[in-house]
Amino acid sequence: MSPTATRSTGGDARVDVRKTYKLYIGGKFPRSESGRSYEVVDGRGRFLANAAQGSRKDARDAVVAARGAFAGWAGATAYNRGQVLYRVAEVMEGRRAQFVAEVRASEGVAERRAETIVSQAIDRWVWYAGWTDKLAQVLGGLNPVAGPYFDISAPEPTGVVAVLAPQRSSLLGLVSVLAPVVCSGNTAVVLTSELRPLPAITLSEALATSDVPGGVINLITGRTAEVAPWLASHRDVNAIDLTGAADAEGVSWGDLELAAAENLKRVVRPAGEGSDAIEPDWSSTPDLGRITSFLETKTVWHPKGR
Repeated sequence: MSPTATRSTGGDARVDVRKTYKLYIGGKFPRSESGRSYEVVDGRGRFLANAAQGSRKDARDAVVAARGAFAGWAGATAYNRGQVLYRVAEVMEGRRAQFVAEVRASEGVAERRAETIVSQAIDRWVWYAGWTDKLAQVLGGLNPVAGPYFDISAPEPTGVVAVLAPQRSSLLGLVSVLAPVVCSGNTAVVLTSELRPLPAITLSEALATSDVPGGVINLITGRTAEVAPWLASHRDVNAIDLTGAADAEGVSWGDLELAAAENLKRVVRPAGEGSDAIEPDWSSTPDLGRITSFLETKTVWHPKGR
């Protein structure tokens, strides 16, 4: 439908209000600093929308926002983080119809399948939200040592994490790689699916209307091959998830891993090896290991009897 298309409403023709899709950085919705946009189409090549085409400058701005929000998010109580993330699931539930429509158009699936995907995405967000106040119990503990002191280990967030979202799974895959990052106290810069970004943008609107502090989650739409190298080489990014590099056009995840090694980033590789890297089956059981990939262990020594 063209931007000036009209439709009849009880005999009166009106012009559709077309949505402008933007980036989500620092809790706000800026256009790309480059002023560019690109066409998003469905599986049959039919026009869906124009999305902002993020640039390396947008990626740097997102990292700055994520770094600024890290101290407050990591310093919040685990229980409070769980409440905030659960609120996101509540907002997603309220937008279920919109998510279903966008997943259906983006992924070319039947309505029933789209409803299943959205349900799984919301349930998975709740699942990870429930882990916020349990990580220290499961991953930390009292270490047995030979000496007059206690040795206690506790997990801590890594810092700013860049995430290349899955290319094919526009919502469930996105939630599966994003929620593990933020539930443990990290902040995220997400490069969305290049060809299927619309559900991610709707998710950003859910984030903005929930209790997630600005800068904790930042989403950039655009060309993966253009922006990903800058996130991989950025020295203020502490870790990077390369899942979305598996099916991205013009992207070698091996080159991104090499760039990430310059400042010793933690790297989560795509499933598979080399050119055989693929997206996993996101409908399977959620992976606790993704949370541990972005955690560090802090050890505290304390004398006994004090």
